[in-house]
Amino acid sequence: MTGTAINFQSILQNSLVIAQPLREPDFEGLYSAASDPLIWEQHPNKNRYQKDAFTNYFKGAMESVGAFLVKDAVTGEIIGSSRYSDYNAEKGTIAIGYTFFVRSHWGKGHNYALKKLMLDHAFQHVGNVIFYIGAVNKRSQVSIEKLGAIKTGEKETAYYGEAAKLDYVYAITKEQWLQLRKEIKG
Repeated sequence: MTGTAINFQSILQNSLVIAQPLREPDFEGLYSAASDPLIWEQHPNKNRYQKDAFTNYFKGAMESVGAFLVKDAVTGEIIGSSRYSDYNAEKGTIAIGYTFFVRSHWGKGHNYALKKLMLDHAFQHVGNVIFYIGAVNKRSQVSIEKLGAIKTGEKETAYYGEAAKLDYVYAITKEQWLQLRKEIKG
């Protein structure tokens, strides 16, 4: 995310998660969280539990200048990561992705809580958010659809230092998100 004065790496927090800017010293703790092969079984890049593959993932995260270390807001435990990427000021878009959580936090609202924080923050600066989700990652597809994002296409994506894989492209506009937020509160 170059050429922007927008700070997409604020500390974001609610009752379930704390998302703080990812830093080099976070490597070991985040790798420990990511070293479970079952976390990655539906991801296009299934070997990220291995240290070499995770090192590449982490390097890409650091260079993105949009990555977060995600902690459990109650325990302070490192539970995953996510990031902003592909900011386009002219189009008013940014992507959210590269998200993973430790299995102990699946299905308990932490992913939704994180995405809500990230969407609320992003929509202060852009009108559209894009999600690139691996075509084989059914869990994430279902999750993002529950969030209100709509599949808009398919795209071959080469993640940092990795071979290109087929992604499904999802999107949500600021207007759609604000309406969903209003309905949730209502």
